[in-house]
Amino acid sequence: MTRTVAEKRAAFRALHEQGCFVLPNPWDVGSARMLQSLGFQALASTSSGHAWSQGNADGEMALEPVLAHLRELAAATDLPLNADFESGFAADPQGVAQNVRKALDTGVAGVSIEDASGDPAHPIRDMAEAVLRLRAARAAIDAAGGDCLLVGRAENFLHGRSDLADTVARLRAYAEAGADCLYAPGIRTREQITAVVAAVAPKPVNLLIGGASEFSLAEVAAMGVRRVSVGGALARAAWGGFVQAARDIATHGRFDALAQAMPHAELNALFGHKA
Repeated sequence: MTRTVAEKRAAFRALHEQGCFVLPNPWDVGSARMLQSLGFQALASTSSGHAWSQGNADGEMALEPVLAHLRELAAATDLPLNADFESGFAADPQGVAQNVRKALDTGVAGVSIEDASGDPAHPIRDMAEAVLRLRAARAAIDAAGGDCLLVGRAENFLHGRSDLADTVARLRAYAEAGADCLYAPGIRTREQITAVVAAVAPKPVNLLIGGASEFSLAEVAAMGVRRVSVGGALARAAWGGFVQAARDIATHGRFDALAQAMPHAELNALFGHKA
């Protein structure tokens, strides 16, 4: 089956209407196809995973390479792809709108816009500015047909600002600005998760689980979370296995860690039948 972009976007919207699903984060075509083979229903790009694969730090990728990456991932499988579009790669709302339109042309089914500024001295944008940027993204999506999902991200907890009240206020404002789904990466406790879910209901909430968690998927679903992503965690897991094996060889002359490698034949069997 080969889905059109419109079909992927319709399927993606339907996933947000009830239940709870996981959209794991591939960083290249191979990882995207592997995740599809495991039965996931949707995917999300990861700015960090992609940057590391190119030898860059998260946040250092320019717009054009990111667009090329999104186009490649969106075409790699029949699954809807949510784009981690950072803060829109623009200094002002007009630029955000222009770049979101470019992202839509890659075939993604969702676009996430965050309120981080990239300025270490002032890491989070003023709420009023962030709202204008979300409205610009919303207008760009609507002008292109409106079928792509817009995700509004409040980045406080990733930048040392564990202010739940401000985070909730931002998410409500982003919902009013036209975000279809809300996301506060870095929240972890039951109190934080349920507060965010209640604040923006009935709009869906994305929860980041970027490491070992005390909660299962069923438990976060019971809290009202509609979707779960893992950010760069799968990429970090892959790097962790790679570096451990390489360090054992370089430091100890041991090859034991290679016993955990996937069999050559299994990988060939998967990738020899394109999605």
